[in-house]
Amino acid sequence: MKFIESLFEGSLWNSRFVILTAVVGSMVAGFVIFYMATVDVYFLFQHALHYADASLTDEARKALHDSTVSHIVEVVDGYLLATVMLIFSLGLYELFISDIDQAHGSKASSKILVISNLDDLKARLAKVILMIMIVTLFEEALHMKLETP
Repeated sequence: MKFIESLFEGSLWNSRFVILTAVVGSMVAGFVIFYMATVDVYFLFQHALHYADASLTDEARKALHDSTVSHIVEVVDGYLLATVMLIFSLGLYELFISDIDQAHGSKASSKILVISNLDDLKARLAKVILMIMIVTLFEEALHMKLETP
């Protein structure tokens, strides 16, 4: 009976490795979002180079300015979302698999990536998600058209 109990408990304990799929998936999703936001920055830079064009009318320059600010907000939103995925991935790994020794031993590492329990992970994610919501609200406010009755 002790053997069966030991075998069963070992299986239960090792089932935590299924979390690796979420860790890898979240990390890949974060990298994809970082890539997309960086490509957006590249095109934003190309777009902004036209701002100094002398042939632009005042209306066109204003439209370019508004578009550029809107794109910058979108890029910030993308980087924040990628950061959420990275924190989530590292947090799951630390909670269910193992501590990340390099993060604990490095003076250069940030304490934001050191997760000690599930509430700690939720609190850190909530802060970044709140920032995403604020940026999204700001982005929506940029596109809002005010009309008086």
